[in-house]
Amino acid sequence: MPRLPIHTAFLALACAAAAIPAAGCGGAGSGGGGASSPNATPPPAPPAVARAERPAAADFPAPGGRSLRRLADALDGGGPQVALATSDYVPGRNRLAFGLVGSDGTLLFGKTAVYVARGQGAPARGPFLAPADSLLVRPAFRSQTAAGDDVPAVYHAEVELPGPGSWLVLAVTRAGGKLLGGATAVTVRRHSPVPAVGDPAPRVHTPTLASAGGDAATIDTRVPPDRLHGVDLADVLGRRPVALLFATPALCRSRVCGPVTDEAVQLATVYGDRVAFIHNEVYVDNDPSKGLRPQLRAYGLTSEPWLFTIDRHGRVAARLEGAFGIDEFRAAIEAALRLSRPRP
Repeated sequence: MPRLPIHTAFLALACAAAAIPAAGCGGAGSGGGGASSPNATPPPAPPAVARAERPAAADFPAPGGRSLRRLADALDGGGPQVALATSDYVPGRNRLAFGLVGSDGTLLFGKTAVYVARGQGAPARGPFLAPADSLLVRPAFRSQTAAGDDVPAVYHAEVELPGPGSWLVLAVTRAGGKLLGGATAVTVRRHSPVPAVGDPAPRVHTPTLASAGGDAATIDTRVPPDRLHGVDLADVLGRRPVALLFATPALCRSRVCGPVTDEAVQLATVYGDRVAFIHNEVYVDNDPSKGLRPQLRAYGLTSEPWLFTIDRHGRVAARLEGAFGIDEFRAAIEAALRLSRPRP
């Protein structure tokens, strides 16, 4: 499967064109979700960003009853493309992760928040703050597979989407002393097949190094292979906390499976004595033409990567879709540990 240039791959995750002219998603050069030409010139490498400044509500305009259209018109300009890294939304509170891509193809980082509305003329809700979270691990944990996947950080926000249907999303960021906006759209389904926080985690067998006869290459596309194949989920579910990562570092079209797997390897050195870390590849025999592995089907997944942290009672403590940084990963682990403490 071809690996896409960074800006095209990020946009290909879940990007949908919005009606607001300030929107950046879609159009010429956005990739539109298709595979890139093998001869295409890659965009400039994104800047080395450890962490953008944390946003505050005071950094952004209050909606004041204005429509999303009027709010967008009041900004200093438009231009950044909104590259969604999440696609699974249901009524209520949702995690929305995304990148912002400038006209030169580089990723933009600054104080950022998002607004949502049913349509251009509907009242805007927000701002929902969207801090950037670093995907960069320490050099000792950087794999060869992720060496060219230089997505330094991803924005994430907890956004209220009250009902099913289509919602417009306006991302607003401070860049060069100006407030710039880019828009996209998301679809909220009534129900999702993916286990939610609080749901029992499906009990499935996951491949281990032992079940693979010691051949790590059959169950891990990371180079070098990670050491997250020591236990079978079915053996530890309901007995100890678990961090279950579905990712395919070498075959991932979004270019973030490698970095998030590296995050798991790094965090396993901190939490490995308290949490069972499990990495499950995405495709049968690591061959995209053979479809998804049965473990992904059991969890209702159609995209990658996904992280589920599970408490010792066997219930989902946190779930993260698409790109997620080291802070979100750590918080998901802490949620599983917190819910695993003895109940009074």
